[in-house]
Amino acid sequence: MSVITGARALQELGPQTVIIKKGEHGALLFHGDQHFAAPSYPIEEIADPTGAGDSFAGGFIGYVASQDDISEATFRKAVIYGSVMASFNVEDFSLNRLRTLTFDEINRRYRAFQKIAHFEALDLAKA
Repeated sequence: MSVITGARALQELGPQTVIIKKGEHGALLFHGDQHFAAPSYPIEEIADPTGAGDSFAGGFIGYVASQDDISEATFRKAVIYGSVMASFNVEDFSLNRLRTLTFDEINRRYRAFQKIAHFEALDLAKA
């Protein structure tokens, strides 16, 4: 079964939104009939992956809880916030990195994610 088939099967059981975490390969968001693929943040030296999934979940839920809507756009941003938090978590053992983390660092890494995932539209007139 493919990841897409699995996500759709989960949605058929009731949840409108399904997130599949792919570890160091990012995350997939399925919301209604839309989907979104988010990369992971490239970390050169991973100290300890323990708790990365929990950090992702905390960042995701924390962002959604701070918003007044549960739209696809909110969930897309929440996936990135979750990935940001997970990327900080793996930089040190246990919660050590999260203890020193600042909101400014979180925002800078979120903006770095925007650059990593950005690409230009094709100019079909030239094709």
